[in-house]
Amino acid sequence: MAQRPLPRPFVKWAGGKTQLSSELFSRTPLQFNNYYEPFVGGGAFFFSLYRAGRIKHAYLSDLNAELIDAYVAIRDNVEDLIKILSTYEHDKDFFYRIREQDAKKLNLFERAARLIYLNKTCYNGLYRVNRQGQFNVPFGSYKSPRICDSENLREVSTALQGVKIACRPFEKVVRNAKKGDFVYFDPPYEPLSRTANFTSYHKRGFSQDSQKRLRDVCHKLTQNQVQVLLSNSSAALIHELYSDNGFHIDEVKANRAINSNPKKRGKLTELVVTNYAKEPK
Repeated sequence: MAQRPLPRPFVKWAGGKTQLSSELFSRTPLQFNNYYEPFVGGGAFFFSLYRAGRIKHAYLSDLNAELIDAYVAIRDNVEDLIKILSTYEHDKDFFYRIREQDAKKLNLFERAARLIYLNKTCYNGLYRVNRQGQFNVPFGSYKSPRICDSENLREVSTALQGVKIACRPFEKVVRNAKKGDFVYFDPPYEPLSRTANFTSYHKRGFSQDSQKRLRDVCHKLTQNQVQVLLSNSSAALIHELYSDNGFHIDEVKANRAINSNPKKRGKLTELVVTNYAKEPK
């Protein structure tokens, strides 16, 4: 019997759930049909569910179009992507030439290679864009980053076969979720302070009004008997939004490695919210 592939996130993503996967996994429903993840990011939780054999049918989405293009490229023809990525150099001048490219003028696989390359070689693996949607992180200080992890890219491609992937707002992604389905929301976190705000994964950001709209969607899914799991910061607004009946809030600790200030990296209190009681495993 062939061994199930063991894919890992192919990009380092701010707010990635590798450190929180065990907490999330322990709160995953024992039974569910379709799986929806509207803020997929690096996909750490999706890949952990896949490795455990829990995924039947999945719908992955994000508002970062370049990230979604990378998922589609890996799913549809990973060898073409590997062929391009394997030619890229770890060189400062080369980095800035790639960064200055207009992603809209590249084909799907060139765009995917560009995103992965910049992610592997930029400062602290940080994805950030300006108001024009242009990637603006400087060259990093890595000695020998693994730019093209062919083995993992192929395993990610296997995991993504049959998965629906789209660049759509979260409301539209879960519109067809039905009773017995499972939705995991990992939105850009509500900042703990004014100076902590970092939601520039795409040029539109994620406001407090967006957080409130997300809460309303969670309410509607609850009414339709869709199982919801959500992670967010421990900001007062998030406590307030999900403190009413029907939601369960747990405080957990998670390591956060992506921060421009090294002193602010480390374990932070985060919230895990569900619309169902935690089931014994």
